[in-house]
Amino acid sequence: MAKRRSRKRSKKKKRIRFHRSFFLPFLLTLTGVALAGVLALAAHQWIMEPVKTRTNATMVIWEGRTQEETKKEEGGTLTESDEPQQEEEAEIPSRYQEELADAAYMEENNIYTREPATPGQVTLTFAGDVLFDDGYAIMGAVRGDDDISKGVMPEVIERMQRADIMMLNNEFAYSARGVPTEGKQFTFRARPETVNYLGDMGVDLVSLANNHAYDYGPDALTDTLDILREAGIPYVGAGRDISEARKPVYYIVGDIKIAFVSATQIERLDTPDTKEATETSPGVFRCWNGARLLETIREAAENSDFVVAYIHWGTENQVELDWAQTKQAPELVEAGADLVIGDHPHCLQPIGVVGGVPVIYSLGNFWFNSKTLDTGMVEVVIDETGIVSYQFVPCLQSGCRTALLEGAEKERVLSYMRGISAGVQIDEEGYVTW
Repeated sequence: MAKRRSRKRSKKKKRIRFHRSFFLPFLLTLTGVALAGVLALAAHQWIMEPVKTRTNATMVIWEGRTQEETKKEEGGTLTESDEPQQEEEAEIPSRYQEELADAAYMEENNIYTREPATPGQVTLTFAGDVLFDDGYAIMGAVRGDDDISKGVMPEVIERMQRADIMMLNNEFAYSARGVPTEGKQFTFRARPETVNYLGDMGVDLVSLANNHAYDYGPDALTDTLDILREAGIPYVGAGRDISEARKPVYYIVGDIKIAFVSATQIERLDTPDTKEATETSPGVFRCWNGARLLETIREAAENSDFVVAYIHWGTENQVELDWAQTKQAPELVEAGADLVIGDHPHCLQPIGVVGGVPVIYSLGNFWFNSKTLDTGMVEVVIDETGIVSYQFVPCLQSGCRTALLEGAEKERVLSYMRGISAGVQIDEEGYVTW
């Protein structure tokens, strides 16, 4: 008996061990099955629900098939309404959208457009005096084949073409009409076809506010206006009447609107050879009495983001500034000019700063005569806040050619500009700070 009881106890213990060893795996298996069922149900729901997937080809996938395949199975074809509508990025409207949409308004108000090479910035490049008159030595290098790159060297032209807007002083008339002004020592007139030089160089805008645009009288001046317009080159500083002569030229580049105003102090006489435009006669925009010029700058400032004043002033062949330049420069700035570019003295004059605005008083000859003269370009980058950078680019007019300077010659001209320009710093690349 003792042995049987012992055996029964032994069997009971075995049964208990069997139940414990079976229960845990069973529970884990049951849990796994339930979880798998839940996942399978979720996957089934996900697959069976319409799934829209946008691809680069704007194709829609429905239940694992393309919409095009589904349509074909149904005997139909895709329609425009079946195609998915891509979300377009909202474009920020230009502040000048209304102006840009009104072609008549743009033409009436001398407004032109450009796409900037660098979004959000505009590069403005300026040079001084040019002359295309066959009767003068400067044309020796290009006379015959009219290849301006033999006079203005290709590396200079490349720099000019790089600008969003390139401007210089057109100091002569384009015409075959008129007679030279009596008693005037130098009178300039070029063949109409030489206007193509401007396009070849990348010039976008010229100033006619100088003391030679009227050398061959009113007919030659009006021919000049017509020829420039036909060539697609805007002009400023002269016109068929005073309204046109004083009217700014505007460029909208990206979302920045720039105004260009030009006028001449020369000649400083009550009855100058170069006639001022009137209400009924053609001529230039004069600023010996600067009241009308200042009014024009104020109007330009109200209608633009940035104002350039390109002024013909100073004393010929004199590096020192004269009293009329130093008197008028602050007036231009106070009226609203953001940049002042000067010409006429036929030599380089200082770079200065007036009321926070940079002024180069004379860029000198750019491609004008046979003399060997230091010259250069000013390259200004602006954005919606104002001037980003200001660079003087040294060049040399010599042997009826204008070339870009490098190395020791470049440093020589930059050193010269540092020596005559008070209140600014000019680094080894010509960048000017103040």
